[in-house]
Formats: sequence, structure tokens, C-alpha cells
Amino acid sequence: MSDLDHLPTDVPNQPRRSHGRAGASFAGEIEFRNVGFRKARQDILSDISLTFAAGRITCLLGPSGCGKTTVLRLAAGVARPTTGRILLEGREVAGDGIFVPPEQRNVGLMFQDYALFPHLTVLENVVYGLYALTAEEARQAALTALDRVGLAEMADRYPNRLSGGEQQRVALARAIVPRPQVILMDEPFSGLDQRLRDRVRADTLAVVRETRSTAVLVTHDPMEAVEFADHIYLMRQGRIVQQGTPRDLYTAPVDAAAALFFTSYNVFPGRVAKGGVGTPLGRVDASRFSDGTAVDVLVSPSAIALAPGEEGIEAYVRDSRFLGQQQRLTLVFPGREEPVTAILDRSALVSPGGTHKFVMDRSAIHIFKKP
Repeated sequence: MSDLDHLPTDVPNQPRRSHGRAGASFAGEIEFRNVGFRKARQDILSDISLTFAAGRITCLLGPSGCGKTTVLRLAAGVARPTTGRILLEGREVAGDGIFVPPEQRNVGLMFQDYALFPHLTVLENVVYGLYALTAEEARQAALTALDRVGLAEMADRYPNRLSGGEQQRVALARAIVPRPQVILMDEPFSGLDQRLRDRVRADTLAVVRETRSTAVLVTHDPMEAVEFADHIYLMRQGRIVQQGTPRDLYTAPVDAAAALFFTSYNVFPGRVAKGGVGTPLGRVDASRFSDGTAVDVLVSPSAIALAPGEEGIEAYVRDSRFLGQQQRLTLVFPGREEPVTAILDRSALVSPGGTHKFVMDRSAIHIFKKP
């Protein structure tokens, strides 16, 4: 069954119902201290130190294979670190001779494939694992969780009768019903089409904030991390390369690879001379580098604009694409074979086939030394 089934409960334009509030949890803090993980003689993680702060939504961001899901598995207790220590609320749960199993960590899990039992109803899937409660207490807690995610009326359905968005919300209800200190989410929105993803993601964010649990989201989507997270750890090849708020990582990337992970840039290679470096759009200041240093100048397409009056540098407009509120231009500058991309407001429509003069906003560029 496709994600387009049951549209009345999933499409963003539907009016939202008023659900009950999710029960608050006592948020827990998870700390990794110099954690390493090795498998089949290969280092998956190397000397990872990080903190998932109590009550904060943290994203582990990076390309496939960088180790972010392994961090999640170690935090949950599904895997054991090879080196280092993991602490939950200051109590060591993994380390030299110490290992606390996942069922004793008060951690909720949401998987990419939802991991619902096909032979159990929605209610039974959410009730599953509430061993400490009586049958009636577990049922009432599950119904409350389902009501919060808008699925109380589907309690008796089986997972194969639900859309992808509805299955994801069942998985969320199951994760929050024990009121965990920490909710760990492994790319839970990647299986949804774009129309549903934004709505379900927003609903999940609202529920997570209401529970006041510590939340950790694994994702390879930088815009998802920017929208969802209070704090981001950017990972690459088993290491943390940068951490900070979404604004920190977006506006002050640590290197060219970090910048290009978040958005597209025009990359102009050059060599510093007399404190500056040349680009197709003019010379820029590079005085923080010594002369002779090979650098890359990263210029955002949105930092390029039509020149006012006679200013700017002339370029041939090879292509123009309408993008709704914007247009994307493909420009060719004299002496440069590789085209340059510019994103302009649609108020200044430019047709292909002619030449125009362009300028760039020098405050919106990044310069990095070549590795």
C-alpha cells in the first residue's frame, strides 16, 4: 500500500485535530567519552566524545557510512564500544568490564523501517513491552499515546492497513509510551514521500518537545537537521568534524566539505597573492592566508546578483530556469570554461542567450585552504 492511501489523515492541508498531550518524561543525558568501535578489523568510530544534553534535540548528521547509526546503536545498548565509556545521567552503562543491556537504559527507539509486528494490531504494537503495567494500565497508556499522534481510531487495525505516514506515527507512539528518558531515532522520515515528510516531521517534533525527553535524530539530510535540531554533530569517516547550533554549522562551516554538505556553492580554486585571490566575479580578500597558499573560494548561487548600472563583470547567460519564487541562471564568464550558477529573485527575470553584468556579495563567501 502506498503512502498516498488514507490521504484524509496524512495530507498537510487537512485540518489538525486537538490531541491529548503526551506525558512528560524525566530527560536523561548521554555522554560518550573517547568511544571507539571496531568491527571486522575496521575502525567504524574513532575517539568519539559527545554529549546528548538532557531535554535537547540533537542530530547526528553525515553521509551514509560515516558511523552515525553506530553511535545510536551504542547509545541504545544494541552494540558495545570497543574502547571508551558511555554514561547515562552520570552512570556508566558501557565501559571496561561494564555493560548495561538496552532494556535497563530507559531508552525509546524509532527505526527507519518502523519495525512494527505485522501480526499485531496497532494497539498491541504500542502495548508491546509495557511489562511493568497491568493489562488495563498498558492499554490506557497506549491509547493515550495513539491519541496524541492522531491514531486512536485506528487502534484495531493491522500495520498493512496503514499508510507509511500512519505507520511512522505508530512507531512514535510506541517509542514515547514508556516515557523514556531518551528517544533515539534512526532516519525515521526517509521512507515517506515529500508531501508527508514535512507534516509527519513537524508532528514528531511537537510530540518530542511535549514529552521533554532527550531526543537524538540520525539523518543524512542537512535541511532536516537544521529544521529539527537544537544541536548538530557533523560526522565524517567515523569522526566528529564539527558541532554546534544549526546556524553555526550553516554560516560558519569548518571546511569546504562541511559547507558543501549543507548547500551547493560555486567553487573557484585559486592561489593567494598580495593578500587576495581572483575569482570570475572579481578579487576577494584572503589576507588571513599567506601568499602562495592554494585555496578554494566558495560562493553561494544566491550571493550573485545582476549588477546595478555599469558595475560588475559581464557573463553570457547560457540557461535560465524558472523555480517559482526564484530563477536559476547558468552563466559563462570570459576565460572560464566551467559554468557558474546564480539564483536570482524572479522580480528580475533574465532570458538565456544574452549577456549581462553581475556582482557578488562578498560577505556571503567562504575561503578554505585546499587540503
